[in-house]
Amino acid sequence: MRTVVIALAATAVLIAPAHAQMRGGKGGGKQQSAAQQQENAEKKQKAAAAEKAYKAALDRIPDQKYDPWAHQR
Repeated sequence: MRTVVIALAATAVLIAPAHAQMRGGKGGGKQQSAAQQQENAEKKQKAAAAEKAYKAALDRIPDQKYDPWAHQR
């Protein structure tokens, strides 16, 4: 009887993480509310603005050739 209880306990401990992974993630396929949709749209706009600013900053960097051995010769 003791071995059966130990076996069941061990099985439950091993199955619990796998069961937690199969739950379906965020929301579980539920519809988003209007507030969540608006929040997601705002996040996308902020991300797009940040990406645009990043690309603009990269364009402002001058294209200079760098010679690390310039002062060693």
